[in-house]
Amino acid sequence: MRPDDWQLTDDPREFREWAGGFLGSRPALHTVLLTVLAALCSRGRHLYSDEAPLFGVARGEDGRIGAAFLHTPPFPLHLSPVGVEGAEALVARLAGVGHRLAGVSGEQGTAAGLAAAWQRQTGATVRLTQRQRLYELDELSVPDPAPEGRARVAGPADRELLMRWYDAFKEAVGQSAGQGPGPWADGRIAQGGVTFWEAPDGVPVSMAGVTPESAGQVRVAPVYTPAHLRGRGYAGAVTAQVSRAAVAGGAAHVLLFTDLANPTSNALYQRIGYRKVTDFAVWGFGD
Repeated sequence: MRPDDWQLTDDPREFREWAGGFLGSRPALHTVLLTVLAALCSRGRHLYSDEAPLFGVARGEDGRIGAAFLHTPPFPLHLSPVGVEGAEALVARLAGVGHRLAGVSGEQGTAAGLAAAWQRQTGATVRLTQRQRLYELDELSVPDPAPEGRARVAGPADRELLMRWYDAFKEAVGQSAGQGPGPWADGRIAQGGVTFWEAPDGVPVSMAGVTPESAGQVRVAPVYTPAHLRGRGYAGAVTAQVSRAAVAGGAAHVLLFTDLANPTSNALYQRIGYRKVTDFAVWGFGD
């Protein structure tokens, strides 16, 4: 593959025209690309920062797309599965237009290949920052017995709590970039995209979000329980609830990511019916 085989654009709608069919052909593996692209098309290309995003597709000699990426600074570039030659060509293409990267996220072999190519091309230090596992819902097993309380979709009156918990979640996972808590809460409230588990007295004790459906897939994210309330089954109960609702709403693929450094969450999601798809990795570049 040559660098010029990668076609670039900064227009999310143009990228959707190019890559929509390709991404939809493997919706589980392309879940991040699909959901981020849908958000950018519906809410604006500067949703995540003032810096313009960049998108690209790699076409073979027959003109068919074989790989795609999107980059929404300051996040890492997210790349669909691609071989070593494709990663090398992409790095050369990005270097040729002066595009900078803070890291890469993708299927573990793909991410490692692009990180190595970036190091060779730029001399930058690269480091593995997170190992993730992508799961897909197989057969839902609702926790029995469930903890006391009930599920409830978050509404406008919950905005302040959603903002606080979103900030707390980002701090817990070490994420400093991205949407502010206000726009995130407003977007999720508008789509009914967060469900609480609340105690019998009506106080929320855990939350689980779900992305809008795209190409038949939705992804459960984020799942958060305040530290002092963990270990009581709330996260499992609310995750099972949003998973069941997603299936009832017609989603063909219900997905979620875990941090492989957290054995508790990996065991929890497997107990309620999630099965491994593949492993992903996130690499950071430079200091």
